[in-house]
Amino acid sequence: MTEYLGSLPGALAQGLVWGIMAVGVYITFRILDIADLTVDGTFCTGAAVCAVLITGGVNVWVALLLATIAGAAAGCITGFFHIVLGIPAILSGILTQLMLWSVNLKIMRGANISVPARQFKGVLLTQMNIPKSLIFLFITAAVTVAILYLFFGTEIGCAVRATGNNIAMSRAQGINTDIMKLIGLALSNALVALSGAILCQYQGFSDINMGKGAIVIGLASVIIGEAIVRHVGKNFALKLGGVFLGSVIYWAVYQTVVFFRIDTDLLKMLSALLVALFLGIPYLKKRFAGRRRKEAGGT
Repeated sequence: MTEYLGSLPGALAQGLVWGIMAVGVYITFRILDIADLTVDGTFCTGAAVCAVLITGGVNVWVALLLATIAGAAAGCITGFFHIVLGIPAILSGILTQLMLWSVNLKIMRGANISVPARQFKGVLLTQMNIPKSLIFLFITAAVTVAILYLFFGTEIGCAVRATGNNIAMSRAQGINTDIMKLIGLALSNALVALSGAILCQYQGFSDINMGKGAIVIGLASVIIGEAIVRHVGKNFALKLGGVFLGSVIYWAVYQTVVFFRIDTDLLKMLSALLVALFLGIPYLKKRFAGRRRKEAGGT
């Protein structure tokens, strides 16, 4: 049990790192009401750009910034496919994700790239020093929630939220919904790439497969977080914090699976089933309530 408890800080760190990615998923999935699959590729793009720049001697803060910008650019490509070419959002994300697979291979000049030991002094966090990493990650999570809370309280942020809530009404109010979608997609994928860049530093390498299944982890974090904070309040900052909490719980469960030697090959399947269950519950409740009302009316 002591060994298990000792492994939880690492799970907490992983949860906070992936929580940034999950917030990006929350923006498209909940705010814009778009299923964006770009994230599986963008996550790796952020890690690849960060790893290449750090190993090239670039300042770590500059590397993080450029990785974030690269993610935003990927989101804009998805937005171009969807808005300008009229391709459905889910297909636009898949197309961008496929493109990023080749782009990421070119960035890293191979399937993976490691951050040499001499570069570790320049990184912001590492799994070799989890307590220090946790301090950085808690600050990053708090700053992320604060910035997004302030942004979505601005006129542009409210317009983005209105676009996802009711696109027809937003257009009637004179909002350029295409631009709002583009802003939302760019912001979402910028956060995803930032998460990948931070994970690259934490684990010391970038790999072409590191973003595979990221959308499932992101959705699981969003769904779990919503289930936890649903009865606490409807404050937007609380919802964003709930996404981080959902991510931490997901990785705590993952660590439990690993510790008790349960077949980890089944984890993604269980995650997908969990997401499907939580997404289906509201529909089933509504259908069940409608059936009961119909039966009550019939009697």
